[in-house]
Amino acid sequence: MMPTILINGLSESSLPVNDRGLAYGHGLFETIALNGSQPVAWQAHLARLKEGALRLVIPLPANIDQLLESDLAALLALQRSEKGGQVRRQVLKITITRGCGGRGYAVDDAVSINRVVQLSAFPEYPDHPAENGITVRLCQTALAIAPHLAGIKHLNRLEQVLARAEWHDASIREGLVLDTEGFLVEGTMSNLFWSQGGALYTPQLDRCGVKGIIRQRIINLAVQQGIDLHEGLFTPEVLVAADEVFVCNSIIGIWPVTEAVLYHDQLPVWPVGPITRMLQSQLSTEGIY
Repeated sequence: MMPTILINGLSESSLPVNDRGLAYGHGLFETIALNGSQPVAWQAHLARLKEGALRLVIPLPANIDQLLESDLAALLALQRSEKGGQVRRQVLKITITRGCGGRGYAVDDAVSINRVVQLSAFPEYPDHPAENGITVRLCQTALAIAPHLAGIKHLNRLEQVLARAEWHDASIREGLVLDTEGFLVEGTMSNLFWSQGGALYTPQLDRCGVKGIIRQRIINLAVQQGIDLHEGLFTPEVLVAADEVFVCNSIIGIWPVTEAVLYHDQLPVWPVGPITRMLQSQLSTEGIY
Protein backbone atom coordinates (compact mmCIF):
# COMPACT_ATOMS: atom_id res chain seq x y z
CA MET A 1 0.00 0.00 0.00
CA MET A 2 1.27 3.47 -0.88
CA PRO A 3 2.79 5.22 2.17
CA THR A 4 1.18 8.54 3.04
CA ILE A 5 3.26 9.30 6.14
CA LEU A 6 6.93 10.01 6.57
CA ILE A 7 8.52 10.34 10.00
CA ASN A 8 11.89 12.03 9.93
CA GLY A 9 12.03 11.30 6.21
CA LEU A 10 11.36 7.57 6.59
CA SER A 11 8.26 5.54 5.76
CA GLU A 12 6.99 4.95 9.29
CA SER A 13 3.57 5.08 10.92
CA SER A 14 4.26 5.41 14.66
CA LEU A 15 6.24 7.41 17.19
CA PRO A 16 7.75 6.11 20.45
CA VAL A 17 5.49 6.30 23.49
CA ASN A 18 7.91 8.69 25.20
CA ASP A 19 7.50 11.33 22.51
CA ARG A 20 6.90 14.68 24.18
CA GLY A 21 4.12 15.49 21.76
CA LEU A 22 2.15 12.58 23.22
CA ALA A 23 3.26 13.09 26.81
CA TYR A 24 2.85 16.85 27.06
CA GLY A 25 1.47 18.18 23.79
CA HIS A 26 4.91 19.71 23.25
CA GLY A 27 4.71 20.31 19.54
CA LEU A 28 3.12 22.12 16.62
CA PHE A 29 1.21 21.32 13.47
CA GLU A 30 0.19 22.92 10.20
CA THR A 31 -2.66 21.82 7.93
CA ILE A 32 -2.15 22.88 4.31
CA ALA A 33 -4.21 22.56 1.14
CA LEU A 34 -2.25 20.83 -1.62
CA ASN A 35 -3.21 21.62 -5.22
CA GLY A 36 -1.52 18.86 -7.15
CA SER A 37 2.09 19.20 -6.07
CA GLN A 38 1.75 22.81 -4.87
CA PRO A 39 1.14 23.55 -1.17
CA VAL A 40 -1.04 26.64 -0.85
CA ALA A 41 0.43 29.55 1.15
CA TRP A 42 3.52 27.44 1.85
CA GLN A 43 5.74 30.27 3.09
CA ALA A 44 3.05 31.61 5.41
CA HIS A 45 2.59 28.18 6.99
CA LEU A 46 6.33 27.75 7.43
CA ALA A 47 6.60 31.19 9.02
CA ARG A 48 3.90 30.34 11.57
CA LEU A 49 5.53 26.98 12.27
CA LYS A 50 8.86 28.69 12.97
CA GLU A 51 7.24 31.33 15.19
CA GLY A 52 5.55 28.59 17.18
CA ALA A 53 8.79 26.68 17.54
CA LEU A 54 10.48 29.74 19.00
CA ARG A 55 7.70 30.20 21.52
CA LEU A 56 7.69 26.54 22.56
CA VAL A 57 11.49 26.32 22.69
CA ILE A 58 11.61 23.70 19.93
CA PRO A 59 14.99 23.87 18.13
CA LEU A 60 14.17 23.45 14.45
CA PRO A 61 17.10 22.48 12.23
CA ALA A 62 18.43 25.28 10.08
CA ASN A 63 17.36 23.41 6.93
CA ILE A 64 13.81 22.68 8.07
CA ASP A 65 12.36 24.19 4.87
CA GLN A 66 14.43 21.86 2.70
CA LEU A 67 13.64 18.83 4.88
CA LEU A 68 9.89 19.41 4.64
CA GLU A 69 10.06 20.10 0.90
CA SER A 70 12.02 16.87 0.45
CA ASP A 71 9.48 14.91 2.50
CA LEU A 72 6.60 16.24 0.42
CA ALA A 73 8.42 15.56 -2.85
CA ALA A 74 9.13 11.99 -1.76
CA LEU A 75 5.49 11.30 -0.90
CA LEU A 76 4.27 12.82 -4.18
CA ALA A 77 6.83 10.83 -6.18
CA LEU A 78 5.55 7.61 -4.60
CA GLN A 79 2.00 8.55 -5.50
CA ARG A 80 2.91 9.26 -9.10
CA SER A 81 4.77 5.97 -9.44
CA GLU A 82 1.72 4.03 -8.24
CA LYS A 83 -1.03 6.05 -9.90
CA GLY A 84 0.71 7.76 -12.78
CA GLY A 85 0.19 11.35 -13.91
CA GLN A 86 -0.72 14.37 -11.82
CA VAL A 87 -1.67 13.82 -8.20
CA ARG A 88 -5.05 15.08 -7.03
CA ARG A 89 -5.87 17.75 -4.50
CA GLN A 90 -5.02 16.63 -0.99
CA VAL A 91 -4.43 17.78 2.58
CA LEU A 92 -0.87 18.06 3.81
CA LYS A 93 -0.33 17.91 7.56
CA ILE A 94 3.01 18.69 9.15
CA THR A 95 3.57 17.84 12.82
CA ILE A 96 6.70 18.74 14.75
CA THR A 97 7.25 17.40 18.26
CA ARG A 98 10.06 18.16 20.69
CA GLY A 99 11.16 14.55 20.38
CA CYS A 100 11.54 11.69 22.82
CA GLY A 101 12.54 12.41 26.37
CA GLY A 102 12.42 10.81 29.78
CA ARG A 103 9.96 11.36 32.57
CA GLY A 104 9.45 14.95 33.70
CA TYR A 105 8.92 18.31 32.05
CA ALA A 106 12.59 19.18 31.59
CA VAL A 107 14.10 18.24 28.24
CA ASP A 108 17.70 17.45 27.37
CA ASP A 109 18.98 19.89 24.78
CA ALA A 110 20.51 16.96 22.91
CA VAL A 111 17.07 15.47 22.18
CA SER A 112 16.17 15.76 18.48
CA ILE A 113 12.76 16.82 17.25
CA ASN A 114 10.42 14.44 15.44
CA ARG A 115 9.08 15.52 12.06
CA VAL A 116 5.89 13.99 10.66
CA VAL A 117 4.58 14.74 7.17
CA GLN A 118 1.28 13.20 6.13
CA LEU A 119 -1.00 13.32 3.08
CA SER A 120 -4.73 12.61 3.21
CA ALA A 121 -7.67 12.94 0.85
CA PHE A 122 -9.21 16.36 0.45
CA PRO A 123 -12.64 16.42 2.14
CA GLU A 124 -15.77 16.48 0.01
CA TYR A 125 -18.73 18.66 0.90
CA PRO A 126 -21.77 17.41 -1.05
CA ASP A 127 -24.04 20.02 0.56
CA HIS A 128 -21.86 22.83 -0.90
CA PRO A 129 -21.45 24.91 2.28
CA ALA A 130 -19.26 27.47 0.51
CA GLU A 131 -22.17 28.31 -1.78
CA ASN A 132 -25.18 27.65 0.46
CA GLY A 133 -23.87 28.66 3.88
CA ILE A 134 -23.90 26.85 7.21
CA THR A 135 -25.54 26.89 10.63
CA VAL A 136 -23.32 27.40 13.69
CA ARG A 137 -23.90 27.25 17.42
CA LEU A 138 -22.34 28.94 20.44
CA CYS A 139 -20.28 26.52 22.52
CA GLN A 140 -20.15 26.41 26.31
CA THR A 141 -16.52 25.31 26.44
CA ALA A 142 -14.37 28.43 26.84
CA LEU A 143 -10.76 28.98 25.79
CA ALA A 144 -8.24 29.82 28.49
CA ILE A 145 -6.51 33.18 28.14
CA ALA A 146 -2.86 32.30 27.53
CA PRO A 147 -1.05 35.02 25.55
CA HIS A 148 2.17 33.03 25.25
CA LEU A 149 0.32 30.33 23.30
CA ALA A 150 -2.01 32.64 21.37
CA GLY A 151 -1.87 32.57 17.60
CA ILE A 152 0.23 29.43 17.06
CA LYS A 153 -1.00 25.91 16.24
CA HIS A 154 0.35 23.99 19.20
CA LEU A 155 -0.69 20.38 19.82
CA ASN A 156 -2.86 21.16 22.85
CA ARG A 157 -6.31 21.06 21.22
CA LEU A 158 -8.36 19.67 24.11
CA GLU A 159 -10.49 22.81 24.38
CA GLN A 160 -11.45 22.46 20.72
CA VAL A 161 -12.13 18.73 21.15
CA LEU A 162 -14.43 19.39 24.10
CA ALA A 163 -16.21 22.22 22.31
CA ARG A 164 -16.80 20.03 19.24
CA ALA A 165 -18.16 17.25 21.47
CA GLU A 166 -21.01 19.52 22.59
CA TRP A 167 -23.20 18.73 19.59
CA HIS A 168 -24.03 15.83 17.30
CA ASP A 169 -26.58 17.50 15.03
CA ALA A 170 -25.19 17.12 11.51
CA SER A 171 -27.03 20.25 10.37
CA ILE A 172 -24.72 22.35 12.59
CA ARG A 173 -21.37 22.55 10.85
CA GLU A 174 -19.34 24.64 13.29
CA GLY A 175 -19.27 25.93 16.85
CA LEU A 176 -18.19 29.39 17.97
CA VAL A 177 -16.05 29.57 21.09
CA LEU A 178 -15.53 32.36 23.62
CA ASP A 179 -12.65 32.98 26.00
CA THR A 180 -13.15 32.68 29.75
CA GLU A 181 -14.13 36.37 29.93
CA GLY A 182 -16.96 35.88 27.44
CA PHE A 183 -15.44 37.41 24.31
CA LEU A 184 -15.65 35.84 20.87
CA VAL A 185 -12.48 34.09 19.74
CA GLU A 186 -13.04 31.76 16.76
CA GLY A 187 -14.73 28.57 15.60
CA THR A 188 -13.65 25.15 16.80
CA MET A 189 -11.79 24.68 13.49
CA SER A 190 -11.97 28.10 11.89
CA ASN A 191 -11.60 31.85 12.27
CA LEU A 192 -14.60 34.16 12.45
CA PHE A 193 -15.48 37.34 10.54
CA TRP A 194 -18.60 39.45 10.20
CA SER A 195 -19.48 42.68 8.44
CA GLN A 196 -21.67 45.58 9.46
CA GLY A 197 -22.22 48.79 7.58
CA GLY A 198 -19.57 47.90 5.02
CA ALA A 199 -16.84 47.35 7.65
CA LEU A 200 -15.30 43.97 8.47
CA TYR A 201 -14.79 42.70 12.02
CA THR A 202 -12.85 39.81 13.55
CA PRO A 203 -11.80 38.94 17.12
CA GLN A 204 -8.30 39.91 18.19
CA LEU A 205 -6.19 36.83 18.87
CA ASP A 206 -3.44 38.06 21.17
CA ARG A 207 -4.92 36.29 24.23
CA CYS A 208 -5.94 32.91 22.79
CA GLY A 209 -7.00 31.32 19.52
CA VAL A 210 -5.17 30.54 16.29
CA LYS A 211 -4.08 33.20 13.81
CA GLY A 212 -5.16 31.38 10.67
CA ILE A 213 -3.33 31.75 7.38
CA ILE A 214 -6.58 32.45 5.50
CA ARG A 215 -7.62 34.86 8.25
CA GLN A 216 -4.50 36.90 7.61
CA ARG A 217 -5.04 36.77 3.86
CA ILE A 218 -8.57 38.10 4.32
CA ILE A 219 -7.27 40.92 6.53
CA ASN A 220 -4.77 41.83 3.82
CA LEU A 221 -7.45 41.73 1.13
CA ALA A 222 -9.73 43.97 3.17
CA VAL A 223 -6.95 46.56 3.43
CA GLN A 224 -6.26 46.32 -0.31
CA GLN A 225 -9.95 46.75 -1.11
CA GLY A 226 -10.33 49.76 1.17
CA ILE A 227 -12.63 47.93 3.60
CA ASP A 228 -12.44 49.15 7.18
CA LEU A 229 -11.10 46.26 9.27
CA HIS A 230 -11.56 46.10 13.04
CA GLU A 231 -9.94 43.59 15.40
CA GLY A 232 -11.10 43.70 18.99
CA LEU A 233 -12.87 42.14 21.94
CA PHE A 234 -16.50 41.46 21.04
CA THR A 235 -19.32 39.61 22.79
CA PRO A 236 -21.59 37.27 20.80
CA GLU A 237 -24.44 39.78 20.80
CA VAL A 238 -22.66 41.81 18.12
CA LEU A 239 -23.42 39.07 15.62
CA VAL A 240 -27.16 39.70 15.89
CA ALA A 241 -26.72 43.10 14.22
CA ALA A 242 -24.25 41.85 11.59
CA ASP A 243 -25.01 42.09 7.86
CA GLU A 244 -22.88 39.05 6.94
CA VAL A 245 -21.01 36.38 8.90
CA PHE A 246 -18.49 33.81 7.72
CA VAL A 247 -15.84 31.41 8.97
CA CYS A 248 -12.61 30.40 7.24
CA ASN A 249 -9.60 28.12 7.33
CA SER A 250 -6.97 26.73 4.98
CA ILE A 251 -9.05 23.74 3.88
CA ILE A 252 -12.61 25.08 3.66
CA GLY A 253 -11.66 28.53 2.40
CA ILE A 254 -14.65 30.68 3.35
CA TRP A 255 -18.00 29.29 4.50
CA PRO A 256 -20.80 31.84 4.87
CA VAL A 257 -22.80 31.54 8.08
CA THR A 258 -26.52 31.88 7.41
CA GLU A 259 -27.91 30.92 10.83
CA ALA A 260 -26.66 30.66 14.41
CA VAL A 261 -27.94 29.39 17.72
CA LEU A 262 -26.77 31.97 20.27
CA TYR A 263 -27.79 32.88 23.82
CA HIS A 264 -31.42 32.48 24.91
CA ASP A 265 -32.27 30.50 21.77
CA GLN A 266 -31.57 33.50 19.55
CA LEU A 267 -31.71 32.39 15.92
CA PRO A 268 -30.35 35.25 13.84
CA VAL A 269 -30.10 34.66 10.11
CA TRP A 270 -27.91 36.34 7.54
CA PRO A 271 -27.73 36.42 3.76
CA VAL A 272 -24.63 35.38 1.89
CA GLY A 273 -23.57 38.93 1.24
CA PRO A 274 -21.39 40.80 -1.26
CA ILE A 275 -18.28 41.07 0.95
CA THR A 276 -18.30 37.33 1.55
CA ARG A 277 -18.71 36.61 -2.16
CA MET A 278 -16.00 39.07 -3.13
CA LEU A 279 -13.53 37.49 -0.72
CA GLN A 280 -14.45 33.98 -1.88
CA SER A 281 -13.90 35.02 -5.47
CA GLN A 282 -10.54 36.56 -4.69
CA LEU A 283 -9.32 33.47 -2.83
CA SER A 284 -10.52 31.28 -5.69
CA THR A 285 -8.64 33.44 -8.20
CA GLU A 286 -5.50 33.00 -6.12
CA GLY A 287 -5.97 29.22 -6.12
CA ILE A 288 -6.43 29.06 -2.37
CA TYR A 289 -9.55 26.89 -2.62
